[in-house]
Amino acid sequence: MAKPLVAIVGRPNVGKSMLFNKLTGHRTSIVEDTPGVTRDRIYGDCEWCGRQFSLVDTGGIEPGTENDMLKFMRRQAEIGIELADAIIMVVDVRSGVTAADQDVATMLRKSRKPVCLAVNKCDSIGTVNPDVFEFYGLGIGDLFETSAIHGHGTGDMLDWVLENIPEDDSENEDDEIIHVAIVGKPNVGKSSLLNQILGEERVIVSNVAGTTRDAIDSYYENETGKYCLIDTAGMRRKSKVDDIIEKYSNMRSISAIERADVCLILIDANEGVTEQDTKIAGLVHEAGKAAIIVVNKWDAVEDKETNTMRDMERSVRDGLSYMTYAPVMFLSALTGSRVDKLFPMIQEVHKQNTSRITTGALNSILAEATARVQPPSDKGRRLKIYYMTQAGTKPPHFVIFCNDARLFHFSYQRYLENQIREVFGLKGTPMRITIRQKGDKEE
Repeated sequence: MAKPLVAIVGRPNVGKSMLFNKLTGHRTSIVEDTPGVTRDRIYGDCEWCGRQFSLVDTGGIEPGTENDMLKFMRRQAEIGIELADAIIMVVDVRSGVTAADQDVATMLRKSRKPVCLAVNKCDSIGTVNPDVFEFYGLGIGDLFETSAIHGHGTGDMLDWVLENIPEDDSENEDDEIIHVAIVGKPNVGKSSLLNQILGEERVIVSNVAGTTRDAIDSYYENETGKYCLIDTAGMRRKSKVDDIIEKYSNMRSISAIERADVCLILIDANEGVTEQDTKIAGLVHEAGKAAIIVVNKWDAVEDKETNTMRDMERSVRDGLSYMTYAPVMFLSALTGSRVDKLFPMIQEVHKQNTSRITTGALNSILAEATARVQPPSDKGRRLKIYYMTQAGTKPPHFVIFCNDARLFHFSYQRYLENQIREVFGLKGTPMRITIRQKGDKEE
């Protein structure tokens, strides 16, 4: 059984995202005094009185809008309401009851879900703000004065939540879940791929670059395992990022890479590897994450011939020459072609990223490698390698002890890395090698 789900809904700019961040204890949702900043459904975990449940922050609902993006946002909020066990409707005490508030309240009453009203921006403490009483007219009886900034009133509201959600009897299975970040520049099909996998309109898909602004978590399970899929905002070049909200989005995407186990680096098949693709892939490589290079929109490539895929792979390899370890996969998020092949590969690269090799096996390879190609020397002094051991995983980290680290030329280090990969594979994962000389302490 999944954790109970509580949706935070309301019209734009009433403080939903700030309340979400206060309740989860993390700055997951972007907060900016601009209506429409939150566009998709953002998930987070909340704990109160020893019980855990999931929160979903939805985009602001504009019931009568004809704007396409606002229609998308309304649909996302409706899906959040459908999935929720209980709902927190947020209103702004400063602006009073608006027509949009009344329309949202009507929508929620029709849902027949438990609903409470968070009258937000009641930032002062003491006597009850008289402006609160008019919100009883919305017909939602459980009303709480709250301050998303200071946290006033949230305790009573969370007590109400616990009374209106089912008990969570699920076991903690987080160790089994692989976190997969979908990264790439804008408009390469990240959200389309996520929606294709989940089989629902989980995130807004639009040809407008920058539609996704937050890093969004979705839990997915199939016969290969359990996954937390993270759809990230498209990362543009710094020179192109002049919108403060988009700067936050880029930081969210980088944060998503940091907390991921596996990164899917999406490349547009029509454009090939661009300069921005190399920078994004570089972030994944430097973070030590398992990686799969995914060439998307393969269905849109015209005049395919026998060697088209092979030539494209060679071009991708040339563009991302520092990631020769990463497998390249071709698919179409639009049609779903080859999408099912992603998950066995995700399992494989995650296994390699977390793998351990015994010290005995490593030193056996080291002995063969040094016998085949002698360590370098400089001014009559030859490099002596004593032994090698693995110090950690995610990514595999090896420590080599020698007589003088200055003699350990980079080219010889690369040679030893290739020998390790040749024997043990380590497909899809970078590798770290630390050189220590005699007298250094082993960690």
